[in-house]
Amino acid sequence: MQNGHSEPIYDGYTAAQLFNQGICNTYDDVIFHPGHINFAANEVDLTCNVTRNIKLRVPIVSSPMDTVTETEMAITMATLGGMGFIHYNNTLEDQLAMVQRAKSHTPGFIVTPAVLGPQDPVMKLFELKNTRGFSSACVTDTGALGGKLLGIVTTRDIDFVNDRLTPISEVMTTDLITAPEGTSAETAGALLRKCKKNKLPLVNAAGELVALASRSYFRDARSFPAPGEPSLDPNGKLRVGAAVGTRDSDRDRVKALWEQARVDAVILDSSQGDSTYQVQMIKHIKAAHPGLDVIAGNVVTGAQARRLIEAGCDGLRVGMGSGSICTTQEVCAVGRGQATAVYHVARVANSLGCPIIADGGIQNSGHITKAIALGASAVMCGSLFAGTTEAPGEYFTLNGVRVKKYRGMGSLEAMAKGSETRYHSDTQSLKIAQGVSGAVKDKGSVRRTVPFLAQAVKQGFQDLGASSVAQAREMLYNGAMRMEARTSAAQAEGNVHDMVAYEKKPW
Repeated sequence: MQNGHSEPIYDGYTAAQLFNQGICNTYDDVIFHPGHINFAANEVDLTCNVTRNIKLRVPIVSSPMDTVTETEMAITMATLGGMGFIHYNNTLEDQLAMVQRAKSHTPGFIVTPAVLGPQDPVMKLFELKNTRGFSSACVTDTGALGGKLLGIVTTRDIDFVNDRLTPISEVMTTDLITAPEGTSAETAGALLRKCKKNKLPLVNAAGELVALASRSYFRDARSFPAPGEPSLDPNGKLRVGAAVGTRDSDRDRVKALWEQARVDAVILDSSQGDSTYQVQMIKHIKAAHPGLDVIAGNVVTGAQARRLIEAGCDGLRVGMGSGSICTTQEVCAVGRGQATAVYHVARVANSLGCPIIADGGIQNSGHITKAIALGASAVMCGSLFAGTTEAPGEYFTLNGVRVKKYRGMGSLEAMAKGSETRYHSDTQSLKIAQGVSGAVKDKGSVRRTVPFLAQAVKQGFQDLGASSVAQAREMLYNGAMRMEARTSAAQAEGNVHDMVAYEKKPW
C-alpha cells in the first residue's frame, strides 16, 4: 500500500505477463525496471553453467561458425573465462587438430606463430604483414611449427632487398636466443625483457620449434583488462567445445573428438534442432561416451526444449533466425523473436535443470544482460566477435576500411564447404540459402572486448538489483523483476539523439 491507498507499489509487468500476449519480442523491445542497489558492481557473480557439468566464470561463448571460431578464438575465449566452440565446416582431421592445439596450449604464448621455410621468397613476409600484421616470422626446415628452427626473419632484414624472390635463408638471422620447451609464460616474459628481443622461440631437445613468446603480446597485455581466471577442465587444460552434425558419420567425429582430444562438450549444430536426428544422436552420445556433455538445439519453444532434455542433453542452444547474417525467418517464415524465445525455453529448461545458451541477436552488453536476466545461463556471440584479431581469415581492405570476411552458415558459400547438413539440405539437389556472406570491419582483439562486456553486464545486474545470476533467476520467477515493452519512439529516446555529431565509444 502507498499513502493509505490501494494502488500497488510496483508497476510494469512480470516476464510471464509480458511474454504471453501473442507478440514476440526481441531484446531491443524490452526494458527492465531498476531495482534496489546494496552491493558494488564488482561484487556481481556472473558464474554460470554452460552445461549441466561445465561452469564458466564469464557467461559468454563464441559461435561455431567458420568465420568466428577456430583454434585462436577458442584459446582466447577460454583464457578470458569463457569458452569457444570450434566449427565443423571442415574435415574431421582439421577439426581434431584445432581442438588438440587448443587443449594443449599454454596461455601467454602466440597461438598461431608465423612460420616460413628457408626457400620461401621474402615476398611472403610482406604478405604476412599485410594480411596478419606480422613483422617477423620463425624459419624452420619444414616451414611449419614443429620443424627444426633455423632462424628468424624480420621486416628489418628485408628493408633493402630489391628482389622479392630472394630466398629467406639469405637474409634471416641465425644468432638466436631460445628457451627450452616447458618454459612458463612468466619466465618467457622476463627473458624477453632481459634480452631485449622481440621474439623468444621455445625449442625441444631436438631443436624443433614448439612455441613462440612475443614481446608485443606481453606489452599489449598491459593495455588490456586483466583476463582473470581461465576456464580449465579438471586436468588443468583449457575448456574447448566443438560442433558436430547428426549424420551417421558424425558419430565417428564425436568419438575422435572425445577419445583423442578430450573435448569438453559437443554442440549438435542444427538450425532447427527439434528432430528425430538430434534425439537419436543425443541418446547415442550419452550411451557411447557418458562423460561427454551434449548441447542440443537450436530451439525456440518450451515443447521443443522438453523433447531434447528428455532425450538426455546437457544444455540447449536457443535462437532461430535472430543472427545478423541469418535469413531463416525471411526465407522459411519460421522462428521467434529472441527475447521471447529465451524466456519461454528457459522457463521449461530451468525447471528441468538444463542450462540454455542464448544464440543470436547479441549486439551489445545490454543484450547480454537481458538474455541472462530472462533465464539464459550464457550467450553465444557470432557477429560481435567476427572481424576480431582472433577470428579466422585474413584482413583485407574494402572501400578504404580494413575488414574480415563474415558469413552465415546458411549462406550458399558456407554450404558449398559442407554446412548444408546444419539445414537438413545435404541430400537435396537444390540449395536454399538461409544466410548471407559479407564483411565486417576490424574490431581489434577479444582480449579487450570480453572483459569490458563482462563488466558492463555486472553494472547492468547492479542496476537490476541482482548480485548474481542465481538471484536474477529468482527475481525473474517470483515477479520481483519488472519490465515493459518499448515503442519505437521509446527505443529512439533510449539511444543517442539530437546530436549534430558524436563518437560512440562503449569503453
